[in-house]
Amino acid sequence: MKKFFALLMAMAMILSLAACGEKAEPAPAEDKNTETTEPAPAADDSIEVAVVLKTLASEYWGYVKAGCDAAAKDLGITVTVVGPGAESDIEGQVSMIEQQIGAGCDAIVCAPNDAGAAGSALQAALDAGIPVLAVDTNVGIAGQTSFVGTSNVDAAYQGGIWAIDTVGTDAKAVIIYGQEGDNTSNMRREGYEKACAEKGVEVLQALSGQNTTDGATKTMEDLLNAYPDQINIVFCHNDDTAIGAMNACKSAGYTDVTIVGFDGNASAVDLILAGELVKATVAQQPYEMGYQVVEAAVKAVKGESVDEVINAPVQVVTAENGQAYLDNLAAMKG
Repeated sequence: MKKFFALLMAMAMILSLAACGEKAEPAPAEDKNTETTEPAPAADDSIEVAVVLKTLASEYWGYVKAGCDAAAKDLGITVTVVGPGAESDIEGQVSMIEQQIGAGCDAIVCAPNDAGAAGSALQAALDAGIPVLAVDTNVGIAGQTSFVGTSNVDAAYQGGIWAIDTVGTDAKAVIIYGQEGDNTSNMRREGYEKACAEKGVEVLQALSGQNTTDGATKTMEDLLNAYPDQINIVFCHNDDTAIGAMNACKSAGYTDVTIVGFDGNASAVDLILAGELVKATVAQQPYEMGYQVVEAAVKAVKGESVDEVINAPVQVVTAENGQAYLDNLAAMKG
């Protein structure tokens, strides 16, 4: 009997120990240094892109900025857009490039006023492993990720062909180009000259208008004095230049001159629709360029593939399509 009782007690102890062994061990304290196997969330909201434009003091660059800002909102990133007071302020732009790099951006975009000066400043970004992109005007620095913009030669050529086909091949033309030494100015001048050479139109002279309305007014006055009653077409570097040329022509009493601008600013299209001397503007897609270059910058920061050249289309805006173009601009601005 005692042996049976002892056996029962032994079995009870064994079952008790087994039950104790089945209890779950307490979960170990979380090791904060241990990597999780769950995929990390995208860190887009931490990406900071700096954009240094030629200036913010013009309608055209305002559209580029609007595109950059829209991309920032859609992509959930931070974009800082800056620019000097004038496109002639090369040193001011270089200083802004240096400031943005020093502030610690993840990518930097530039529309250089002077490609050489801007490129020298942007080298510090490349040395630090920061992607460098160009918009509207190519920097062309070795190691640059991408250029987003228009072929200025082809675009000006289209504007030139339209004007010559409208006025006639017996016309005589002048060209008011932009800042001396500016690559964009050189390419637009090349495009206008290509159209004139192809159509047999004489270019009486080409002079700088300094990228400003006042500068172009003075330049056009000089051209009218040098070639009285000879100028039929005025090819301009941008719309501000075209307005300056128009002001000079109207003040001098000229009413039969065809002025071609460049950029597609709403102010120029309003003049076209009103029947002024500005008859056309070569419209780039500044809003789209701003949006696309920010998209490309974000891809570069993430290590994704980016095309070295991203082309933006152009159109020649005239009285025939001007209102539709303005309606589209209004829609983009919201």
